[in-house]
Amino acid sequence: MSSAIGALTIRELENFFVPTLQKCTNMAELKKIHAQIIKLSLSQSNFLITKMVDVCDNNGEMDYAAAVFDQVVTRNVYLFNAMIKAYTHNDMYNLAMILYKKMMRGTQAETSVFPNKFTFPFVVKSCAGLVRHDLGKLVHAQVRKFGPKSHSLTNNALIDMYAKCDNLTDASKVFDEMGERDAISWNSLLSGYARIGRMRMARELFDEMPERTIVSWTGMISGYTRIGCYSDALGIFREMQILGVEPDEICIISALPACAHLGALEVGKWIHIYSDRNGLFRSIGICNALIEMYAKCGCIDSARQLFDAMSKRDVISWSTMIGALANHGKAEEAIVLFQDMQGAEVEPNGITLLGLLSACAHAGFWDEGLKYFDSMRRDYHLEPEIEHYGCLVDLLGRSGRLDQALEMIKKMPMKPDSKIWGSLLSSCRTHCNLEIALIAMEHLLELEPDDTGNYVLLSNIYADIGKWEVVSKIRKLVRIKSMKKTPGCSSIEVNNRVEEFVAGDDSKPYAKEIFSMLVMLASHQKLTADTKEIILEE
Repeated sequence: MSSAIGALTIRELENFFVPTLQKCTNMAELKKIHAQIIKLSLSQSNFLITKMVDVCDNNGEMDYAAAVFDQVVTRNVYLFNAMIKAYTHNDMYNLAMILYKKMMRGTQAETSVFPNKFTFPFVVKSCAGLVRHDLGKLVHAQVRKFGPKSHSLTNNALIDMYAKCDNLTDASKVFDEMGERDAISWNSLLSGYARIGRMRMARELFDEMPERTIVSWTGMISGYTRIGCYSDALGIFREMQILGVEPDEICIISALPACAHLGALEVGKWIHIYSDRNGLFRSIGICNALIEMYAKCGCIDSARQLFDAMSKRDVISWSTMIGALANHGKAEEAIVLFQDMQGAEVEPNGITLLGLLSACAHAGFWDEGLKYFDSMRRDYHLEPEIEHYGCLVDLLGRSGRLDQALEMIKKMPMKPDSKIWGSLLSSCRTHCNLEIALIAMEHLLELEPDDTGNYVLLSNIYADIGKWEVVSKIRKLVRIKSMKKTPGCSSIEVNNRVEEFVAGDDSKPYAKEIFSMLVMLASHQKLTADTKEIILEE
């Protein structure tokens, strides 16, 4: 009887603390409650410690959570689940897996704790976070042994884990075996296919989905953008607009690179207005993407205006704007902006310095370029990558310092790629240096033997010095090897749709009308030029 009363008293005391713990939002308050729990000898209560771990989880205080967890001698499955969940929420996946293994080993002397359906979703998520396919397979086997026959949370976590580990076969098997699928099930598998570029499968899933969410649309847009199918990405975005689906921050950031690559300025402007109306300019990511879009669409003034209006900027903001100014030939402005960045005490990264070196290369500021290159290791502890060496070679080549550029290539810690040798060959053509051109061509023949452009550059150098016999031999070699130049491609935006045109492609609708118009414009241009000549002669 007395033991029953004692148990009732403990339960009543536990219930007394529950509302207080549910309302607790900070650690200072939790520590006061913890002191009361210890005072009343309730520190071994699985029920209360579970609630305390949840509060620690919400505050990211995992050391305190681990301390109160370790003090409990006999733990139940709910406490284990709370601690595993907390580790997973705070991206401490290794510790989550260590605790799960401890749980499975049954290290307690008298009682064993077995996982339940609430254990596995977080354990599987930890496997996904670690990208450990082997662990995920083992946990999947334990799900079959200890878990329920069908549990959507666990199955969704398994699909996501297999997809992140690039095992779409097992992800599809889990998906197909599910009795009931929700939007998360569909989106997890779709995102997996989109992430590895299998957009045909992703599109099939997208078309079959009973209900699409913003995650579905974003997955398709980001997937198409990732593999360079920018027109398809904007096609999906346009379909969203027609159906009245409102894009969120992640969706917008996924769509803007497609606008930038295609020069779809009108769509980009629509996104700008939409973001402004919906208060999305608080997102630095959206502002950065808009700056890049405007710059790549040729609207450098709009990009700078947006940059200047930003209340907060990160290193990507500064780097994007510096690179944009460099690409638009505004080298001095790029250098001044870098100095402003230093004044704002924002630490530059490799992309920042790449933009700065590019600015110096375009403007011929070879001395400043060398200074900034040397500052990478000295001042910012950044190791130059192949792109930085490429910019430096381009800078020295444009400035006519070809011997110095060649020496820089020889001293590179990594093997030079075709872009670097191609840049040197181009500079040799500009400065008519046959000796170094032959060295560059020798390497280019190994790296890209069928690139017609390299042969054309070399033949032009021979032409410049009057060696026409060699020019003839090179051209004959190109014909014998049946080399073909990659056809040019251009795009045009009309009524918010981007149409791409490839040289020699007559498969487009209205191709005959388009070519007729081009002939008419060319004739008009020739007629105008002839008229001007007549007027000048008179």
